Amino acid sequence: MRFEIWNARDARERGRWLAAHEALPTREVYAHPAYVGLFAGAGEQPLAAYAETGSGPVLYPFILRPIGAPEAADTTDAAAGYDITSAYGYAGAFCPGPLDEPDAKQFWAAFDDFCRDRRVVSEFTRLSLFEEQRLPHPGRVEPRLVNVVCDLRVPEDEAWRGFEHKVRKNVNKARRGGVTVEVDEAGTRLDDFLRIYAGTMDRRQAAASFYFPREFFETIVREMPGRFAFFHALHGGRVVSTELVLASAGTMYSYLGGTDRAAFDLRPNDLLKVEACAWGRARGMTRFVLGGGHAPDDGIFRYKRAFAPGGLVPYSVGTRVLDEREYARLTAEHGAEARRRDPGWVPDPGFFPGYRA
Repeated sequence: MRFEIWNARDARERGRWLAAHEALPTREVYAHPAYVGLFAGAGEQPLAAYAETGSGPVLYPFILRPIGAPEAADTTDAAAGYDITSAYGYAGAFCPGPLDEPDAKQFWAAFDDFCRDRRVVSEFTRLSLFEEQRLPHPGRVEPRLVNVVCDLRVPEDEAWRGFEHKVRKNVNKARRGGVTVEVDEAGTRLDDFLRIYAGTMDRRQAAASFYFPREFFETIVREMPGRFAFFHALHGGRVVSTELVLASAGTMYSYLGGTDRAAFDLRPNDLLKVEACAWGRARGMTRFVLGGGHAPDDGIFRYKRAFAPGGLVPYSVGTRVLDEREYARLTAEHGAEARRRDPGWVPDPGFFPGYRA
C-alpha cells in the first residue's frame, strides 16, 4: 500500500492533494485542501493522509495541533506533543466505496504509525453523515445531534407535498410579496452576504468563532470554484436573505447565511431553500444537507426539519486516545490549572479531549 501525508501549505503536496480530491467520485468539498487550510491556525498544520489500496483510494483530511498552554498548564512549547481535529463541518477517511477489511486495517495501521512518530495524544473527527463514503472510524463513535437532509432525487412536485404546511405557506407568501432568488456562483454579491451574515450573528449573540473574516469567504471564492454557490433572496432589488452553499459532486451543504430582521415577515429564507433545492435537482445533485440545531429539538432544528420531515440522519463524531498515559497526565494538569484560576470550575464530561475542556 502506498501511504503519504500531505500538507496543504506546501505547494507541491497541495497539488497532489487536490488531484487526489478531484479523482474521488464524490469530490467531497470538506476534503478540499483549501477548505481544510481555512481552519488551521498559527502553528497548526492542515494535513491529509492518502493511501492507494487494492480496493480503492483513501483521503483523510485533518488538522495537527500542538498541545501547549493552557492545555498543558503553563508550558509554552510543544513538548506535550500534538493532537488531531477536523475542520468545521464533516470529515473522516473518505473513500469511493467500501474497502476490503484488510485494506482498511492497513490504512489505519499506517496512520497510527504516523501518529506515534508525531507524538499524537488524541484524535477528534467530525464524521461524514454518509457511511458509504468513509472508512469506519477505528475509535469510539459517539452520536451527537440529528441532521436534516433533503432528498433531491424526489421529483419537485412530490418534494413540494413533502414540505410541512408552514413551509408551503411561507413560500407562497414570499412569492406573492415579490421575493425572487438569485444564484451567485462567483461571489459578486459578497458585500451583501457579509452584511446580512454579520447582522444575523449579532442578533443570535453567536460565539466569536462564527465571525469569519472577509478573507475566509474570499478564499472559498478564489480557490474553490465550482464547489460553492451563494443564494440570495431579493426584494425590491435588495438582498434580504442569503446563504452560502458548499457543493460536492452530488451533495449540497447549507453552510452559512442569514436574513435581514426587517424582512422576516416576507419569509424569504423559506423560498431561498426551496429554490436551492430546485437548482441542485436541475444539476443532478442527489441531496441537500441542511444540518441540525445547537441542541436537540431546538428552534433551528425544527425549522430545518420542516423541509424534510423524513430526512433525519444521525451525526456522529469519532474520538480516540492514542497515548493513554500522556492523555491522563495532560487532563490532570489542565484540571489543576483550571481550578487554580477558578476554584468552582467543573469540566464538561462530554468534551473531548479532556485537556482542552
